[in-house]
Formats: sequence, structure tokens, C-alpha cells
Amino acid sequence: MRTALVGAGGWGKNHARVLHRTGQLCAVCDADPGRAAGCASAYSVPAFDSLEGLLGSEFDAAVVCTPTASHERVAGRLIEAGKHVLVEKPVGPEPGVAERLAAMAARKKTVMTAGYVERFNPAVRAVKGAAQDGSLGRLFVLEFHRQNRRPAREDETGIIHDAAVHDIDTAIWLFGRMPETVFARSGSTGGGREDFAAVMLGFGGGQIASISANWITPERIRRFDAVFTEAVVSADFITQEISARGAEAPVAPKREPLELELLNFQEAAGDRSKLIVEPGQAVAVSRVAEAALVSARDGVPVYMEP
Repeated sequence: MRTALVGAGGWGKNHARVLHRTGQLCAVCDADPGRAAGCASAYSVPAFDSLEGLLGSEFDAAVVCTPTASHERVAGRLIEAGKHVLVEKPVGPEPGVAERLAAMAARKKTVMTAGYVERFNPAVRAVKGAAQDGSLGRLFVLEFHRQNRRPAREDETGIIHDAAVHDIDTAIWLFGRMPETVFARSGSTGGGREDFAAVMLGFGGGQIASISANWITPERIRRFDAVFTEAVVSADFITQEISARGAEAPVAPKREPLELELLNFQEAAGDRSKLIVEPGQAVAVSRVAEAALVSARDGVPVYMEP
């Protein structure tokens, strides 16, 4: 599948690398001509410094890694042109963006998905397998820790929409349902958007997920614990190492999650039923993240509509 990269910043460069490795990369587009040319030349593909120029070329799909505020405009233009689109998270600064893009993709009969890459992390998949087959009993509690210094990027999204959404999505995917209640507290060290937050999600059947995220800690940490009735599983998103107390740890061969995500995007373009992150699921994550912001602002739990 001929796939163009739109946005060649920090995370976009990773997409370019993996798209090239999987034989999909056909063009790079970035509003900064120098950045577009530099990334494109590394993989011997054409460079474009405008979306109009890119749309005049031949390609089947695009990965959108531009700043969040531009996602609706950029992805919307691509979908209207009949292209399959993977939009990096967060899909938009508010849930309506994901809803509108999903509706547009349905109308144009194209694939639209979001970059919730942790679903493709082998460590997460191993825990998902245990939750589904019941080998460790029932999964009741998830605890996530995601922290490091604030990344340098051209975006003004706070930590809930930018980072905690990964763990919100992972919790929803592992439990297989939406939360019923959301409670959060957040703050900022610099007076701008929140750069630390604690989010509690309450699910039906007594299941809960707690998410701690910050851009303060010098050490880069990405890990989670899953409490089953028969074991406690601990996993590292970065190293993909898995350990367990009370039972043998589930095993998963290590793979780069981004590669698995982009291969699924390619596969879904040919068979829509194989898409792992559905547009409606991206909308759901945006709604929960927005509820967390409301809860943190008002100091009260938010009860989600079914």
C-alpha cells in the first residue's frame, strides 16, 4: 500500500522509518520544506511542503503526525480525497473531531484509525490473552505509570490527551468495556496545560484502572500492573518484559509495536474487518479523556453515558 507520511517531526520520523522498512512509504509531506526534504531523502521518496502538492501525487493512504490542532483539517482533506488515514493520537483536542472524521470515513468508505500503538505491544497482548482465556483468573485491577520530562514538540495538548490516553485506551481494551465513572486530579508546574495527572476509571463488575502520568520525572517510565484473582502481572511497555507473582508469567515474542500497528493499517485497507483500532473506539477514548479533564477541573466524578 503506497502510504504518505504527513508531518515529519519527532514521532513522524519513527513512522517514516517503519513505513520504509515495511515497503509502504511513498512520500513525505511537511510544512517545513527542509524537514520534508531531509526525511524524504533518507528514504529516497518525493518530498512535499504542502498538502495540495501531496494530493496531486499518487498514493493510497496517509499517516497524519501533524500537531493535534491540525488533525481535523489535514485528515479531513485526505479522507475526502478517498485516502485511508491513520491519525496519531490524540485524534483531536475534543471528542467531536474523532466523531466527525469517523463519520466522514464511513461516508467515503475509507479506513480511518487512530495511533493507539500500545494495543500492538506484545506485553499488552499477552495480558489481553490471559484476560480472555481465564488462565490467571479474572482481571480486576489495572495500574499504569507513564512519566518522563515534557517532550519537545509542536503541540499544546496537555498530558491527559497526549499521554494518559494510551493507558485509557489500554484499560478499555483489556477490560473489553467502557468505564462507567471517571475521576481525575491534575495540575501544572508552569501554569499552562496540565503536565501531571492521576485518573481513576471505574468499570462495571467492580473493575478499576488507575493511571498516573507526569512530565516532571527525569526517568522515563512506561509500565503497568494487572491484578488477576490468581496472579499479579507486571509489564514494561518499553522493554516488553513481563513478570508475575502467584503464577507463571504469560510469554510474548518481542516485536516493535509501531510496525505491528502499521502492518495492521495496511491489512485493514484490504479487509476492513481486520482493523484493530476502530474509529468508534478512538471516539470513546477521546470522550473518556475529556471526562477526565472535566473531573479534574470541577473536582467531581463524571458518570459516563452508556
